[in-house]
Amino acid sequence: MSSNATRAPGQGRCLPPFLEANQFPLTGGNLEGRFCSDVLGPTCCLPCPQAEWLYPDHFDAITRSTGWINVVGLVGMVFMLASFVFLPVNKTHRHYLSICLVLAVVLMELGFIIPLGARPEQCFNAITPNDMTTNVPCALSGALVIAGGWAGLMWVFLRAVALHLQICWQLVIGKTFMWGALAAGWGIPAIGLACAMVFSGVSFRFGNTCHINHKHSLADLWIPLLVFSAITVVIQFATFGYCIKVYLASLVDNSSTTGTSDLPSYSNSVRGTLSPRQAYRRVRRVIELQWRGIAIVLVIIADVVFFAVVFVFMDDIQTNLKENPTKAQDWLACLIATKGQKNKCLDLGSSLMVNEATVMSVLVLLSLNGIWLLIFLGRLSMLTGWYDLIKSLIKPTNEFVSVDVRQQKDPNTYEMLSRERDVTKTPEAFATPDMTPVSPTAKSPIPGKGRETPDYFGREARYKSPSRSFSSPKPPQGRSQQPVQSWDSASTYAPPQPPPPGMDPLGMNKF
Repeated sequence: MSSNATRAPGQGRCLPPFLEANQFPLTGGNLEGRFCSDVLGPTCCLPCPQAEWLYPDHFDAITRSTGWINVVGLVGMVFMLASFVFLPVNKTHRHYLSICLVLAVVLMELGFIIPLGARPEQCFNAITPNDMTTNVPCALSGALVIAGGWAGLMWVFLRAVALHLQICWQLVIGKTFMWGALAAGWGIPAIGLACAMVFSGVSFRFGNTCHINHKHSLADLWIPLLVFSAITVVIQFATFGYCIKVYLASLVDNSSTTGTSDLPSYSNSVRGTLSPRQAYRRVRRVIELQWRGIAIVLVIIADVVFFAVVFVFMDDIQTNLKENPTKAQDWLACLIATKGQKNKCLDLGSSLMVNEATVMSVLVLLSLNGIWLLIFLGRLSMLTGWYDLIKSLIKPTNEFVSVDVRQQKDPNTYEMLSRERDVTKTPEAFATPDMTPVSPTAKSPIPGKGRETPDYFGREARYKSPSRSFSSPKPPQGRSQQPVQSWDSASTYAPPQPPPPGMDPLGMNKF
């Protein structure tokens, strides 16, 4: 940046620190990115990178620091994606709208992280910045930033549409909406990325990350982004307006149905059947479940709009300087007078650029998208879910097993199984003094069929009457042969039968 006593290579007829454009070929790099002027006579250009002449010395360090913010956000996004994959849905509340939005933010973050590791060369030669055709990291970073911005905008747009359909139109979004959302959420960004890379391209404009060039950028990127942003804002505020309307209607609702908590099923048939108070409770319930999505929609829309407006303003300044280079005459004269000491001329060049605070705000807000997603879409239940998962992997829970099973008893001792050695025993052999139930008689095993269940009712067993028994055994009879017995309440100690019709129940107890 400082002046030298000797003339620098390529300086030609230009005064320091400027270099003559004729000394450099017109092939390679972004030729439109040169900062040249013929106010001083021959066409003289600022050395590359030009942003270093318009901003303070610490500007480059700040742009690199925003890349590390993206690293933190990427770690959070990887954690969320891993949670969506490995944890149950009751821990993550995953949804394809959330998963795709996280993937979109990952693309944008990679666009700022790649230059941290690649450390690309910003300049093709002394006055020409590199572009996507001369630097691979530039092409990757620029494409990822554009794709991430497009995809992030589309998925917040689809979230706003889904919320609007659920709240305002009481529709349940199903598979048709899901497939349409997947097609639009990734198809439109792919088309937008292709148009931007073909008709405009990307190059180093400030910092280590490439951004879209000025040529045709309004038509193929900024205007479509702003149109979708405007539609999203309109849909979101229409949803808010409907919620306010339902709330105000519920305040003056005095119908008798408002005191009940029974709500109709959530389907298309609900429309027109809800009272204002019931509609308010339904809307409040949806907002309680979707407030995270509403917040992230507003945050990303604000970032995209701010990013687009700043770059459109930056491109407008660059266009005006090319059309009217005399606006930069004082600043150029200062650089010549100070022989390249840019810090003494920053005040004069402040009107030729977007101020440093605005540019840094854009970069920081774009870098914070991953952190915002982690805050709004992340849940504490994810941490408990990982704890439970790791605990189950380290110390798996054993299934409950009875102690009797571990003793490995002989299966022949189990009840209802006869042993071959007991086949010849009579029923009297099984009887004991203390236990006198009906004893089973074993059937002879049939060859080839193994053991069989003993026949408990094959023949009649002897019955030993207990000492204090008041009944006697009777042979079983079929239902058709059993006589109709009268009800004897005295012998059975049961309550008396109801008196026949016409009998006075009170007269039975009279003496």
